[in-house]
Amino acid sequence: MEAALRTLPETVTRPTPTAEARPSTKPRPAPPVEVVRDDRLARWFRLHRGQLRAAALGLVSLAVFITVWQLLTVNRATFYVRFTNVPSPADVLARAILAFRNPIFGDHIWMSCRRIFYGFTLAGAVAIPLGLLMGRFRILREIVFPICEVTRPIPAIAWVPMAIMLWPTNEESIVFITFLGSFFPILINTLQGMATVDPVLVRAGRCLGAGEAALFREVFLPASLPQIFTGLTVGMGVAWVSLIAAEMISGQFGIGYFTWEAYSLVQYSDIALGMITIGVLGLASSLAIRLVGRLVMPWGAAR
Repeated sequence: MEAALRTLPETVTRPTPTAEARPSTKPRPAPPVEVVRDDRLARWFRLHRGQLRAAALGLVSLAVFITVWQLLTVNRATFYVRFTNVPSPADVLARAILAFRNPIFGDHIWMSCRRIFYGFTLAGAVAIPLGLLMGRFRILREIVFPICEVTRPIPAIAWVPMAIMLWPTNEESIVFITFLGSFFPILINTLQGMATVDPVLVRAGRCLGAGEAALFREVFLPASLPQIFTGLTVGMGVAWVSLIAAEMISGQFGIGYFTWEAYSLVQYSDIALGMITIGVLGLASSLAIRLVGRLVMPWGAAR
């Protein structure tokens, strides 16, 4: 009996695990929402670090410029360049508040923007197709390019008397001068874009069976778009210069007429207000063109 009991396996008694020793099957709590938002915000700052730095530097430079302007005008500085009659930024700001309450000033801005839109849109609609065709067909370039080179150096002010004689109304003559100012930069840059098209792409398109229309649509136009938008940006700046010159001479409305009338009436604050308004409108127009360029050329924005 004792031998049989010895052959039985010994039962090992193990301690029953308590609740504290058992592994927890409950899910871990999610991280706080604030931490996720902080990570996204930090990532956004890292991605846009260059743009934020450029914006900050631009604001600092503008603040320094306005501060120097305020000091020179308040102290009536005179060192060959005279600031005795130049209005201070505070005077211009006070005049701007009054001007924006007056609907006539808004009418001046609206007339100038409308003229810019008509002249610039017409210039782009003519110059871009003409530049593409001139860049593609040598015979057309040899016929049109000499005429463009002769008329391109003529300034917008010199066109004012001729435009008044050509067109029945002052409004049409001003739009025509705006058209001329923006036409030549767009045309020249479109030609430059066509000259930089890789001929290997053209031969590849030919081998794939592309016709002339398909080559323009799939090869020449996409390859020339960076230069075209450069011409549009430059043309917009020249269009504003031409418009202001035309409005000062023959206009009855517009921001250029407003600035020249302020000079005639010895209203120095209005002169500075008109100049600042022209600069802001030109900047907004150029930014709009760049935005359209990024939408049309996403590959350029990706770089």
